[in-house]
Amino acid sequence: MSGETILVILLVGLIAGWLAGKLVKGGGFGLIGDILVGVVGALIGGWLLPRLGIYLGVGLIAAIASATIGAVVLLVVIKLVRRV
Repeated sequence: MSGETILVILLVGLIAGWLAGKLVKGGGFGLIGDILVGVVGALIGGWLLPRLGIYLGVGLIAAIASATIGAVVLLVVIKLVRRV
């Protein structure tokens, strides 16, 4: 993987994690936390959305949207598990 690819992955993860934190919790998780939530969310979104028949397209905005949706799903599941 090139340095540019890693930088894009981290940038998408940071933005998606921050957005998901604002949508679900009302705040961010810090730089590292936002990146981790966003990258894991991107994996979840990339797996889940096609199975639901949802295709957002290609490009940076679509990647951020998919990662944000996946990160929101991740945070909601974590909230539900913590509550039990």
